[in-house]
Amino acid sequence: MNRNDLRRVDLNLLIVFETLMHERSVTRAAEKLFLGQPAISAALSRLRTLFDDPLFVRTGRSMEPTARALEIGALLSPALDSISTAVSRAAEFDPATSTAVFRVGLSDDVEFALLPQLLKRLRAEAPGIVLVVRRTNYILMPALLASGEISVGVSYTSDLPANAKRKVLRRSRPRLLRADSMPGSISLDDFCSRPHALVSFAGDLSGFIDEELEKIGRERHVVLAVPQFNGLGSLLAGTDIIATVPDYTADSLTAAGGLRAEDVPIGTRTFELHMAWRGSQDNDPAERWLRSRLQMFFGDPESL
Repeated sequence: MNRNDLRRVDLNLLIVFETLMHERSVTRAAEKLFLGQPAISAALSRLRTLFDDPLFVRTGRSMEPTARALEIGALLSPALDSISTAVSRAAEFDPATSTAVFRVGLSDDVEFALLPQLLKRLRAEAPGIVLVVRRTNYILMPALLASGEISVGVSYTSDLPANAKRKVLRRSRPRLLRADSMPGSISLDDFCSRPHALVSFAGDLSGFIDEELEKIGRERHVVLAVPQFNGLGSLLAGTDIIATVPDYTADSLTAAGGLRAEDVPIGTRTFELHMAWRGSQDNDPAERWLRSRLQMFFGDPESL
């Protein structure tokens, strides 16, 4: 096919193909693209004609790509990224007049502790934009970035899509939260004997603190696991339960009153908070502006 032949190719079909490759389902692809299932089915029929291949074969409840589809996908995704970058770089971005929709992934601790101040800044600079926040973590982040459901995410991360970029925003230390009025700091013995609350997206009853305690032959007693930080202060109020949280989250929780924070009575390592984004939008003026604001309000204050 030469470039003149490209005139008969509908770019929207290629977007449908890429979405089907990610979702392996006509129903989910329709939801992601805000289209009806008949429209996706019709697009798939046209794609099969265009490429002269079935492209997807139903296996149980999912649609598995053929060898030809995998080959096309490997070539198509970088090409679409390049087209997106070219269009984005050609466009200007004025925060004061923009009505852009930004889709951002945030871990619960970041959303709770750091988002409010960022939102105030965004409302002042860009009152017409829309911010869509998705809950993410190191497990969810790769798929959300790869599918384009978010353009940038802030969380601890491990594996990321091959074309994603990542930057360390801050390094944080854990802090101990308590609501009781007993004087003095909590000793290691008290720390191990007191009941603990744990914030866990997955409902786990152990975390890095337990790993550190195990190294010195100690353990703690977790009596409560909740999925988010919002409301943790009221749960601790009037009890002897303690919790260990990131330092920036401790600052927000203690600012509301009723809680105090202190150092954890064991040696702990620092943890990196990352910002990760789609490589295809690295030079997008609007995304660059947003990432600069994330750096400003989510980054380590000492590094600004």
